[in-house]
Amino acid sequence: MSPHLQRQLHTLTGPGYRDLLNRIQRGIEKESLRVTADGRLAQTPHPQSLGSALTHPSITTDYSEALLEFITPVDTSTTRTLETLADVHSFVCRKLDQELLWAASMPCVVSDDNSIPVAEYGSSNVARMKTVYRYGLGHRYGRLMQTIAGIHYNFSMPADYWQRAWQDAGEPEPLQDYITNRYLGLIRNFHRHSWLLIYLFGASPAVCASFLSGRDQHGLQPFDERGRTLHMPHGTSLRMGDLGYNSEAQKGLTVCYNSLDNYIHALRDAIMRPHAAYRDFPCGQDGNYQQLNDSLLQIENEFYSTIRPKRITRPGETPLNALQRAGIEYIEVRCIDVSPFTPLGLDVEQVHFLDTFLLYCMLEESPPCEASERSLQAGNLLTVVNRGREPGLELQSATGPQPLQTMADELLDNMAGIAGLLDDTHDSTAYSAALMEQRARTADPERTPSARILREMREREQPFFRLAMDYSERWAQHFRERPLAAAVEQRFEDETLSSWTAQRDMEASDTLDFESYLARFYAQYRDL
Repeated sequence: MSPHLQRQLHTLTGPGYRDLLNRIQRGIEKESLRVTADGRLAQTPHPQSLGSALTHPSITTDYSEALLEFITPVDTSTTRTLETLADVHSFVCRKLDQELLWAASMPCVVSDDNSIPVAEYGSSNVARMKTVYRYGLGHRYGRLMQTIAGIHYNFSMPADYWQRAWQDAGEPEPLQDYITNRYLGLIRNFHRHSWLLIYLFGASPAVCASFLSGRDQHGLQPFDERGRTLHMPHGTSLRMGDLGYNSEAQKGLTVCYNSLDNYIHALRDAIMRPHAAYRDFPCGQDGNYQQLNDSLLQIENEFYSTIRPKRITRPGETPLNALQRAGIEYIEVRCIDVSPFTPLGLDVEQVHFLDTFLLYCMLEESPPCEASERSLQAGNLLTVVNRGREPGLELQSATGPQPLQTMADELLDNMAGIAGLLDDTHDSTAYSAALMEQRARTADPERTPSARILREMREREQPFFRLAMDYSERWAQHFRERPLAAAVEQRFEDETLSSWTAQRDMEASDTLDFESYLARFYAQYRDL
C-alpha cells in the first residue's frame, strides 16, 4: 500500500467519516433486449403499458425500440438499489406477455440492420433529436452494434463528505474545483486498472454467429462444428473489444482527463468539427435528418468510453455545458457486462466490489496521464478482452511486462484496507468477502463468468444462443413469480400514466421548429 493511500485511510478512520462513508450514492442503469418466445429480436413497439420511453423515470429504451433500459434512482443503500431494480424487472416481465428479457450482453438471433427498429419517442423536438441521433449511430457504426446490452453503474460521494475532505486537505482550491479534480483522479486511476473489472466480470466470450453474418475479419473461432457460435477461447468481454462499442473514427480522438477543461474542449471540438466520412449522410438537407450533424461526434454520448464524468443537466442544456457550469457531480462506469447467471445481470457481491474498487481509484494517488500511458492502458484492456484467461498472460506496466495474476493480486491487496473500512462502516464482512471472491478468481480463471459461460456451453452441448435463451426463460419465470408489493405495482402504474401526460405536455409546449431547436442546442457548444 502506498504512503498516500495509507494517509487517506488513516484520515477516513477519524470522527464523523463513518457516517459519511455510509452515504455513498449509487444508481444502476441496466439494458435488456426484448425478444420473442423463440429468441428473436422483438419487432413490436415499446409496450404502451410500460409508459413513455421519453419521460418515464424508471423504464426507457436505448438505441432500439427493443432495447429496454431500467434506471434506479440515486440511493445510499445497496439493498434498496437492487430491490428497486428487481421491482422494475418484476413489473416489466408481467407486462411483456409472451416476450422475454434477454439475459446476456451479446444479442439474440439477429439478421440485418433493417430488422433492428430504431427507438421512437414522440413528436417533440427533444424526442425527434433522440431518434435522429440514433439514426446517425446506425449509419456510422451499423445497427447491429447497437443491440449489445450493458450495465452502467453511477457512483458519487455525498456533499458532506466533500466538504469534510476539502477542509481536511487544507482547502487547497475552490470546493467545486477540488471535487472535480478528485473525480478526475478517480477516472485516471480507473483507466489504469479497469482491465481488472473486465477480467473479473466479463461475461461475453462468445456470440451467436448471426451477429457476424457476412463479416469475415472478426478473428473469432467457431465453438461448435456447425459454427452456430463464435468465441475467443480465453476471451472475457467481446462487448468491450472491436466487436462492441468501438469506433475506428474515434481512435484518433485524444481525450485527456488531466483537467476538466481538457476533457470539455476535446469533446467540444469533436462535436463541432466535420468528419469527411460522415458527409454523405443527410443532416437536415430538405428536411431529411439521418444524423444530427456530420461531425466526428453528434453529441457527447457518442464518445465511447469505459467511464464518464457526469452532472445532471438542466432542461435543454448540453452535458458539457453542465460540467463547465458546476463541475463533476458523479461518475458513470460503462464497462459492466450483463451476467446471465444472476436475475438482474449483477448481484450484491459485485456491487460491494465495485464500491471498493472505485473508492480505491478515488483515494489512491493519481498522477497526470501522458499519451504513452494511455496507449499502454488501451493495450492492456484489449489484451484482457481477447485473452484475459490465457495461462501465463502478461500485461504491460510502467516497469515492463508483468503476469496478469501478479498485477491483479497487487491491486486487490491494496484494496484490502478499503474493504475493511467499508465493513466497519456497515457493521458487516460483505466487502472483505467480495474482495476474497475476486482473489479466488484471479487464482483460478475458471471461476470467472466468461469461463463459466464456455464451460456450461460445452457441458450442455449448447450454442451461446441456447444457453442465453435458457437463462432468459428462467429469469422471466423468476420475476413473474416474484412477489411485487401492491403499493409498488400501483406506483409503477401511476408513473406509466403520468409519463404519457408528460410526453403530451412536452409536445404541446414546443414553440420552435426542429431546425431552430437544433441550432439553439448546438450554439451552446460555441460558448464553451
